[in-house]
Amino acid sequence: MVTFEDVRVIILSFPDTTEGMSWDARSFKVNKKAILFWNPQYDCPVFKVPFEERDFLLEVDPDTFFTTDHHKPWPMILGRPERLDIDWVRTNIERVWRAQAKKSTVKAYDAGRIIKS
Repeated sequence: MVTFEDVRVIILSFPDTTEGMSWDARSFKVNKKAILFWNPQYDCPVFKVPFEERDFLLEVDPDTFFTTDHHKPWPMILGRPERLDIDWVRTNIERVWRAQAKKSTVKAYDAGRIIKS
C-alpha cells in the first residue's frame, strides 16, 4: 500500500520540490512544473509517464494502473495505492524530477552537495 504520506516523503526528499494545490488536487512541483498530483476523486496518485509507457502499463497491469477520460489526452497514469510498488513509485518520481529540475540542481544533487532531509 502506497499512501499519500509515502509519496510526499519521497518527493520532498529531492531538492527544490514544493507541495501545494493544483486544480483542487494536492500536488508537488519542481521548477514550477508538476511532478505528481494526488487525485481526490479516486484517492490515488497521478503519475507523469510517456504515452508509450502509459499504454504499456495499462495493457500489462490494469489491476494497478488506470486512466480516465479526463487524463487520457495527457501523458499521465493513475495508480491504485493498494497495488503500487514503492520502488516503481520512487523511480518514476526521480525520473520526472530529473527531467524538470534545473540542470545545476541535478548536478549538485548527484555530486552529493545537496542534502535534503
